[in-house]
Amino acid sequence: MVTTSKKLVISGYYGFRNSGDEAVLKSILTALEEESHRSGVTIEPIVLSIDPESTTSMYGVRSVHRMKLKEVREAIKESDGLISGGGSLLQDATGLKSIPYYLGVIKLAQWLKKPTFIYAQGIGPVNRKIFNPMIRSVFKGCKYVSVRDEQSADYLRGLGLQWNQIHVVPDPVMGLPLPEGKGVDGTPAGVAPANSDGASAGQTKLPVIGVSVRFWESDRKELTAIASGLKKLCAKKAVHLCFMPFHLPIDEQASRFIMEMLGDVTSKGSEVSIIQDLTDPQLMLEEVSKCDVVIGMRLHSLIYAASQYVPPVGISYDPKIDQFMLRLDSEPIGSTTALDGDKLAKSVAALLDQRSQWLKENEDRITELKQEARVPAQQIINYLGRKG
Repeated sequence: MVTTSKKLVISGYYGFRNSGDEAVLKSILTALEEESHRSGVTIEPIVLSIDPESTTSMYGVRSVHRMKLKEVREAIKESDGLISGGGSLLQDATGLKSIPYYLGVIKLAQWLKKPTFIYAQGIGPVNRKIFNPMIRSVFKGCKYVSVRDEQSADYLRGLGLQWNQIHVVPDPVMGLPLPEGKGVDGTPAGVAPANSDGASAGQTKLPVIGVSVRFWESDRKELTAIASGLKKLCAKKAVHLCFMPFHLPIDEQASRFIMEMLGDVTSKGSEVSIIQDLTDPQLMLEEVSKCDVVIGMRLHSLIYAASQYVPPVGISYDPKIDQFMLRLDSEPIGSTTALDGDKLAKSVAALLDQRSQWLKENEDRITELKQEARVPAQQIINYLGRKG
């Protein structure tokens, strides 16, 4: 087989110590590498990162600073194309800068006559109509567009993109593998466990409940409700609560907020721990794989869980949570504005008792999603291969 080499710039929310977004990057890199082996097209990634040294160290790829325009322009100029994604890049809920930045990177590549690809993005919310024509113009110039949910596809169709121009695919993290040397059950094979206060997820005989939380409501009522639910769960049965901060350092603060509210649940046989300073996505995935149930506010904590056939219990702060749970023919247990602690406790307890039934009902669907998560990489490499 004759091999050709192609350089691809990858733009996303990378280098910010957010395990979910790092998992997106690792998933894209892994999918591109695996597809390149099948096609004979060798991919040389160039990642745009806020911390290029850390990105290069973690993934062994070239990286340039995402905010240094000259470096970004030079990287795109020498490349054979640009990938934008995945994650929720085009949204204005967290500020007004995200949409112009990510569209600007794509438009720069288009000005330089490079093919551009949208990789499993979640689009929106886009609350300001001024952004709609900008998104429509840039996306119509892309060679391939994939989104991770029907809501994003409907938004793009509303802007005038044709239905057959948009592929709806799972989040790329559904295809993220465990670290090399791990079995499908997450059994360690020579890799040290994550730093933690107390026992880590793999060091206990109790049922392990992974907990991924973030600050959202200003009065912290969602965290108070989660703490109430966890206390009630521990009153019913002994469990190991393993807090898993996905975005450092803020999620660790949110986790410890709940831990302080729990009181002494250890007196009834339960254990509590928190994973510290863990940004490597595959090592976090390994920790999630050891759980029996995962309660998650962070989207990628739920995706991690599902990908490892662990029942996820979603708490919605954004429609993307609802959209993902819908893929599992399920729905969040509640939202940050309306969460019942007693309902949370009962739901988790029921999943612990009926985990085998949950797996029987969801195993085929999850396996299919894991396979579909590789489709964007296949499409992009096929395009590059056709262009020689």
